[in-house]
Amino acid sequence: MAIKNYIENKNVLVLGGAGFIGSHLCEALLKKGDNVICVDNFVSSDIENIRSLLEYPNFELIREDITEDIPISLIGLSFSDDYEGQLENRRTIVYTLDFEVKTTKIRGLKKPKTKVMMHIGDPSLAFASSFIPNEGVGLARLEFIINNSIKIHPLALIDYKKQIGRIKKEIDELTVGYKDKKQFFVDKLAEGVGTICAAFYPKEVIVRLSDFKTNEYANLIGGEQYEPVEANPMMGWRGASRYYSKEFLPAFEMECAALKKVRDEMGLKNLKVMVPICRTVEEGKKILQIMEKNGLKRGEEGLEIYVMAEVPANIILAEQFAEIFDGFSIGSNDLTQFTLAIDRDSSANFDVEGISNENNEAVKVLLRDLIKKARKTKTKVGICGQAPSDYPEMVKFLVECGIDSISLTPDTVIKSTQVVYETEQKLKKK
Repeated sequence: MAIKNYIENKNVLVLGGAGFIGSHLCEALLKKGDNVICVDNFVSSDIENIRSLLEYPNFELIREDITEDIPISLIGLSFSDDYEGQLENRRTIVYTLDFEVKTTKIRGLKKPKTKVMMHIGDPSLAFASSFIPNEGVGLARLEFIINNSIKIHPLALIDYKKQIGRIKKEIDELTVGYKDKKQFFVDKLAEGVGTICAAFYPKEVIVRLSDFKTNEYANLIGGEQYEPVEANPMMGWRGASRYYSKEFLPAFEMECAALKKVRDEMGLKNLKVMVPICRTVEEGKKILQIMEKNGLKRGEEGLEIYVMAEVPANIILAEQFAEIFDGFSIGSNDLTQFTLAIDRDSSANFDVEGISNENNEAVKVLLRDLIKKARKTKTKVGICGQAPSDYPEMVKFLVECGIDSISLTPDTVIKSTQVVYETEQKLKKK
């Protein structure tokens, strides 16, 4: 929602501005010269959606929950979440954007050798998105399903009998009909993942195992009692290290049960699995053992398991990781922050001279090196990070390096497919 006063400072308040639609609204407003205040609690959104907007001097981000009082100064008026009543006597109107519809004819769209895939988080958008020309899903996010369909910390479901008061009441309201609360988690996660896999069947759908950080897990119902408070969650208890930990293992086994259900009971064998933040080869082996124990054995009935290349160690030791995984999927967002020591959550608090995004030469050297090593070991390599969606020049760079697949946000798939094809044709002429 956006409210604007046309007479005074052209300040615009955007609630939920870090979401997929909200971020595009913020960008359009900024380009028109408006001052934008974006309020978002990041429960179902992503900082990456607005990362490029943080560089605008007329953009302000407020990380708050809009269900709570938030003091904000807009058009010289201080107000909180009951701002509508306070603005009754102001001359305000709902802001409407000028827009144009661009139509791309896809009848003659050339199919490149490089696979062009897409990101999907919301299962409700899967079938509509599947009609866009694509080669499958390069990144299916579990976080959206857990946030919006389950809403409860998995360990709170496992420890249901220990829950009291408000938490137990909220769990009861969400899990009506489920005596076994763990089964609720398995069923809902399987339904979401299954919907995505069915929408794109028989094309492959690469599902990333849950990659919540501690502060994000704590926001789930009952989550605070299980999550430590970390100074830097981006570099903390997340990814592979969480899955095999004694504390979280029972929850990870439920996750495995949901994916097994999609493959075995629903028959959607196009589901592939991807392990995020795998810091060491030993971690990778540990996770594969746990997955096999829970019915997800690599190579059985065509199951492929990928590792995300988002820690420099994944690239430095790429040959060793290639021995235990079927492929690499580059997480350019995390790879950039770990390479340049720029925390994605706090990058707006300081300025860095030179290029401080995925186009930085150090990041590109790592990308080039990984693709080279993957080709040498005959291991699949793709990218599921945000970079190709944001930077067309990155698409060209990756194709020139010989990457196998590129996953993009749905709105950039067609345009990027054209860029990929044109780049491949130029390379043929050299």
